[in-house]
Amino acid sequence: MTTVSTPSTTAGAPPAGGPPVDPRLLRTASAVRVHLVVAAVCGVAATGLILAQAWLVSRVVAGATPSFTLDGARTGPGAGLDTLAWLVGGVAVVAVARALLSYGAESAALRSAARAKSQLRMQLVRRLVLAAPDPQRSSGEIVTLATRGLDALDDYFARYLPQLVLAVLVPVAVLVVVGSADWISAVVIAVTLPLIPLFMALVGMHTRARTDRQWRLLSRLGGHFLDVVQGLPTLALFRRAQVVAGKVRETTDEHRHAMTGTLRVAFLSAFVLEVLATLAVALVAVEVGLRLLYGNLDYATALFVLVLAPEAYLPLREVGARFHASMEGVAAARQVFAELDRPAGGATGGTAPVPTADPAGRGLTVDGLRVRYPGADADAVAGLSLGLAPGETVLLRGPSGAGKSTLLGVLLGMVAPTGGTVTVHGRDGTGADLADLDLDAWRRGVAWVPQQPHLFADTVAANVRLGAGHDHAGVTDDAVRAAARRAGLDAVVARLPHGWDTVLGEGGAQLSSGERQRVALARAFLRDAPLVLLDEPTAHLDPDSADAVRTAAAELLRGRTAVVVAHDAGWAEHTDRTVTIDPATITPVATAPAGGPR
Repeated sequence: MTTVSTPSTTAGAPPAGGPPVDPRLLRTASAVRVHLVVAAVCGVAATGLILAQAWLVSRVVAGATPSFTLDGARTGPGAGLDTLAWLVGGVAVVAVARALLSYGAESAALRSAARAKSQLRMQLVRRLVLAAPDPQRSSGEIVTLATRGLDALDDYFARYLPQLVLAVLVPVAVLVVVGSADWISAVVIAVTLPLIPLFMALVGMHTRARTDRQWRLLSRLGGHFLDVVQGLPTLALFRRAQVVAGKVRETTDEHRHAMTGTLRVAFLSAFVLEVLATLAVALVAVEVGLRLLYGNLDYATALFVLVLAPEAYLPLREVGARFHASMEGVAAARQVFAELDRPAGGATGGTAPVPTADPAGRGLTVDGLRVRYPGADADAVAGLSLGLAPGETVLLRGPSGAGKSTLLGVLLGMVAPTGGTVTVHGRDGTGADLADLDLDAWRRGVAWVPQQPHLFADTVAANVRLGAGHDHAGVTDDAVRAAARRAGLDAVVARLPHGWDTVLGEGGAQLSSGERQRVALARAFLRDAPLVLLDEPTAHLDPDSADAVRTAAAELLRGRTAVVVAHDAGWAEHTDRTVTIDPATITPVATAPAGGPR
């Protein structure tokens, strides 16, 4: 018995909260761990250069300044260039070293960001290949997440993380060095320093909510725009383009207002942090100036403290600004992790070898199959049982939502059953559970012709060659042409301006629906797999095109185990038996011996 379920289409929201430095980034992307080590080393070197520069500058200025008594009388001239030359040269060397270190660190950070983004994208793609995406996310949201969203991680890696390292190292180092030179100034810095991260945390909590809302609107805008572009011909045909364009305009306005609000908070927070840091440095300057005035502090030490004091607050101010710039990437990363952590809606497969196929095809036994998609209230397939002998072709019929395509998803290893078993029978009569098989090896023995095959913006030959799977690069042109001839595609290619080298538009825009189905059939012929799955291959085709596809597919089905899902009654003459799947029951309509006439 099967049950129909209707998944929600509400846009998914990213998980709320979470630390700015998500520990899952360290576990998921190895490039992040390498980057953190590089950032820490560069941070230590930058801290040493900051301290050295402050000491050299203070010594140069103090040495060049004439000495005076308390009553203002001049007691001696300042040192000349001959005495201070090595100090001035040291300042120049340190400045150049800081510039080179900053350039090298940012270059390494951008390379790490590129590697980390590539790793996250590959994991997201693998997840989507093995399991259907969250039904609450549209394809446009997934595309926006994998492109624009992960690209925002550049600021996170190249600016926020290095600045975070400096925000930890520099204040501590400055406190230690200032404390050894003047403990009173160190106390003032230690008391005022925590105010910046305190206000930064308060502003950050408010900004995170705004950034998450901005990201949700951006994802929704991406989904709207992609759907509109894909359906533009249909919308124009029914004169609905202006209405949908208005919806896109409304979403764009919402996203613009959300972004403006986020930027406003970012600018105000930068102003607050700047004022706090300025007041803190002013407190240090006042107490140092008073003690210098009364002779309780020498000029060189006072100057050294005044040069170092702003450096203690600067990394904290900068990390606050970089935090806002990185929040969009962090929000996108959290959505990627939410997709990766989502309970599997697709099979992951085991490592057991696939049973050797019978020359006439594989045998299958489906027993009590149950499938419920994540978030659904009812089973999409409930209690389905079906047996296929090697070389037998079964036509599945039934109303939409009865679970026919879900069954094909299970056989493809794209959908994980929540109950029941699918057993694959080998040549020697032994069987193995599909869930225990190596999915890559299993899929190499399956040819799938979907209702709407996807064609890439590449040549006709390249699109057909994809049917060979991992080994498509080694497929000869003769093999491609032979598969196309059996699918009836050669006549179509003959009409194209450049023949096999004709570059098709994205989705095969230059071909009709029937011609695109012939490309999918040619892929199946080229794959030469023992198990064939056809999912509504003639839906939405005119009668002549549907008859041509059925005729070409008849040769593909001959001698193979096959499951054909179709409402088209014309498939009955090309299959051994018909099984009707009803939401309440499963009724075999007609049965013919396996391998009988078709």
